Amino acid sequence: MAEGTIAAASVRGVPTRPAGRGRLHRLMRQRSSIAFLMCVPLLAVIVGLVLYPAVYAIYLSMLNRRMTSFVGLNNYWFLLKRDTFRMVIFQSVLFAVSAVLLKAALGFTLAHFMHNIPARNQRLLRGLLLVPWVIPLAMSTLGWWWLFDPSYSAFNWLLEAVGGPSIPWLGATWWARFAVILVNVWYGTPFFMIMYLAALKSVPDQLYEAAAIDGASAAQKLFYVTLPMMRNIISITVLFSLIVTFANFDIVRILTNGGPQDHTHVFATYAFQVGIQSGDIPLGAAVSLFMFPILAVSAYFVLRGVTRRTAREVM
Repeated sequence: MAEGTIAAASVRGVPTRPAGRGRLHRLMRQRSSIAFLMCVPLLAVIVGLVLYPAVYAIYLSMLNRRMTSFVGLNNYWFLLKRDTFRMVIFQSVLFAVSAVLLKAALGFTLAHFMHNIPARNQRLLRGLLLVPWVIPLAMSTLGWWWLFDPSYSAFNWLLEAVGGPSIPWLGATWWARFAVILVNVWYGTPFFMIMYLAALKSVPDQLYEAAAIDGASAAQKLFYVTLPMMRNIISITVLFSLIVTFANFDIVRILTNGGPQDHTHVFATYAFQVGIQSGDIPLGAAVSLFMFPILAVSAYFVLRGVTRRTAREVM
């Protein structure tokens, strides 16, 4: 009876579909609906903790100090006219770019050393090198503050012991900038190392063997085998670190509190000073939002490069 019905349907030109495929299709649709429903709590958390605060910050940045009237972009123009804020922009870019580049270079170097160490010793060294990244940043920064302290500096004690001059680590502008960058590099380098080490282990050994047969040197293997295979990981890691470093607060706040004379302020610490300590919340919100266009442009170019390289590899 069923065979006759299917034959009649095919004669009339009605498309037929096996019963098993229909059940599978309904099951897939049901699973996708269940998966969406299970993601709803996570989406609600993202909207509540990320999207809503971002939109509210934009709204706050367009109010006057008393938050009683709408002033549009006046807060942004007011900030751009201030020499202190232009110095904050310069310091934030200098701090983030130099720290990320140093972390990437040191992390890449450490990952290569770790990759060539036997597995048994590698586990121990890898754990030791991850300690700076595991320790709470505020706690480790306090340790660095003691090392830089003008009265009890361990670094100055060592310099004086060998006949060197005492350095005002946190009292002079460029030494203070060097200090905050150094602490950030010390803290963030293990993250780069572990990411690059994972990427190195995913590079097929056959590529290195083929390069060796062709007579490639160590430098040629690095530039023509290792780096091309790691480009996407390097780009994503640099982008992630750039975002985190631009928003860094603990290091500058604990070490220098923006001094001397506001020369080490970054966006996060200056927004806190203006918005919370000075009581001008709309202006503080405007300061914090200045990071968004810089990071958006960086993310666009980095992700576009990753997408293009991935599409090229697939083709």
